[in-house]
Amino acid sequence: MKKTFFLLVFFMNLLISQTSPVIQFRRVAEPNEGAFTFLVPAGWRTSGGIFRVNPTMQGGAAQSIAAKLDLSVKRDNFGTVMLRWLPDMLYFDMSRSPAGQMGLFPPGSNYNGMTVYPVMPAEEYIRQIVFPSVHPAAGQVQVTTRTKLPGLARQYLKLARATQPMIDFSYDAAVVSFTYSENGKQFEERMLAVVENWGQAGAGMWGNKETFYVRAPKGRLKQWEPVLREIRLSIIINQKWLSEEIRGQLVRAGIMNRTLQEMQRIDREITAHRQQVNAEINHDFFLTVTEQEDYINPFTKQVETGSNQWRFRWENNQGDVIYTNQEDYNPNTDMHLNLNGFKLSRIRKR
Repeated sequence: MKKTFFLLVFFMNLLISQTSPVIQFRRVAEPNEGAFTFLVPAGWRTSGGIFRVNPTMQGGAAQSIAAKLDLSVKRDNFGTVMLRWLPDMLYFDMSRSPAGQMGLFPPGSNYNGMTVYPVMPAEEYIRQIVFPSVHPAAGQVQVTTRTKLPGLARQYLKLARATQPMIDFSYDAAVVSFTYSENGKQFEERMLAVVENWGQAGAGMWGNKETFYVRAPKGRLKQWEPVLREIRLSIIINQKWLSEEIRGQLVRAGIMNRTLQEMQRIDREITAHRQQVNAEINHDFFLTVTEQEDYINPFTKQVETGSNQWRFRWENNQGDVIYTNQEDYNPNTDMHLNLNGFKLSRIRKR
């Protein structure tokens, strides 16, 4: 069995490296809390997941209200080709605070668990805070493109007004492309972030949303975009986990007067928001049309979104997916896979 597994991994990596028209995705669960499932190419690795911040270790409770996500999907251990979701963090702008004006909380210090930084546009946040924190050893760093994403910022503003109308949030979103060297290798990378400013009601609080990056060897990111896009768009939220997370956040924030109906309303808003945000990111982040299609799951008969970069899509009852351009290919008879139970997932009729 172990020999078969390693043959499968070797075969699929060989197919991918040669840009074969066949690629298999496994549906796996977020490892720490089962918060969602997502597709991972066969033979790729994942690390990280949902984590919680201990307020006694952080110096305050601000980061402990919501779950955090730091999750990587990598083609190899080094992450030569990879997608990484980064956690939403809260910061504090001391510019309006008397204590800050007295110099008591300089940039980089801790205030109730939040790092003190002046609020900044998304592009600046990516360049000055995010990129250096995830690539401390990077050299020859060059910014190749910077693009503001007003459509994505509007989607977050719409959600904020629907779920928390009492706070005057504002948003800025951007994607920045880099080239750099790391451990003797040359990379190109795109990094996206949304900056959320809590406004006057937040008294200086601000944070990041929707922060992630994709990278590949320099000159090869475009080749890998269909695979990386499929990973990112394949997330299916565990609705039970989401409901419990919303309930827990309300309790941890001390908001006890929310009713079950209110929780369900927020749940619906978040689900609808996810679809709209995906559409915005697809268009702006990858700088292309959405390149997606609606498919019918052959087992559940539910509509699913998947890539349109291959002609045929196969799926099994575990949610694993295989894409191919070969009309005569059938994964159930593929001796290298040693798998069966796949059925064609056909495009939804319109």
